[in-house]
Amino acid sequence: MAETKQKTPYHEQIANKLIEQLKAGTAPWQKPWQPGEPRMPHNPISGTRYKGSNAIWLAMQCRDDPRWMTYKQANSIDAQIRKGQHGTMVQYWKLFDKVDKKDANGKKILGADGKPIKVNVKLDKPRVFSSVVFNAEQIDGLPERENHTLPDWQRHERAEKILQNSGVPIRHDQYDNAFYCPSTDDIHLPARHQFDSDDKYYATVLHELGHSTGHSSRLNRDMTGRFGDESYAKEELRAEIGSLMLGDELQIGHEFGQHAAYVEHWIKVLQDDPKEILRASRDAEKIQEFVMKLEHDNQNKKLLVNSSLNESSIKLRTSTSQEFEFA
Repeated sequence: MAETKQKTPYHEQIANKLIEQLKAGTAPWQKPWQPGEPRMPHNPISGTRYKGSNAIWLAMQCRDDPRWMTYKQANSIDAQIRKGQHGTMVQYWKLFDKVDKKDANGKKILGADGKPIKVNVKLDKPRVFSSVVFNAEQIDGLPERENHTLPDWQRHERAEKILQNSGVPIRHDQYDNAFYCPSTDDIHLPARHQFDSDDKYYATVLHELGHSTGHSSRLNRDMTGRFGDESYAKEELRAEIGSLMLGDELQIGHEFGQHAAYVEHWIKVLQDDPKEILRASRDAEKIQEFVMKLEHDNQNKKLLVNSSLNESSIKLRTSTSQEFEFA
């Protein structure tokens, strides 16, 4: 009887292809991405962007169009997958499940609509789901892609707000070097005028800000490595993927630059442990979310401050009018 051929696990497929691309210099973050040019994979039907390892895996397929969708989704808008085209598999991990809420006697609790109330319960063991998606280049009948590129001042203003809200000091005391120092929790850069453009400046400083999220007061990653160490290579991999995601989100593009020195270390890390790409992508997603939250936190703070000022103003006017009326 013929032996059943084992299918290569998803994480190994990603790691193997990524090793090939790193050697060839074609990994997603090794290629320059122009400002205002959306490149990270997203689903135009659901309106969501792909995350973590799925985002990196789809970006590694070397497509010029960042739109991906399932066969069913394409059909839902009267588009058609071209004959003979092969889809790309992505995986999702389900950590929680919805179950009926019950009382102390084990009886289902019903809502106002008469239906059982659902609650999220963490699964003892995560469930893995797979889906096959197709790139827009493989589909006929799709509308033209819409690019909503923000003007320079708006893109740079967003980036500047994030830097200010981070609370991480930025010191322009280097000639041709850029780094984050964990022991002093600050970023060191060349003078701003030494950068070819504002976009390249922000791309560089946001990479270093990505490193700063590893500080014990933030996301608390291992920041003890030195150049050449495995832990150092792992941290650089996270910051590189994270800055790629940030560059796309903020439309400032991405520059690989000096980080080419880490390629051999990344290859070794992935060869030793293919699952590292899953962990690195997950941590990069956390970096992106943490940094982008700085922008929204600032907006919320402003709303709270304005609300507080308005309340104080109302109380002051009320107090003044009452005193005036009772005088």
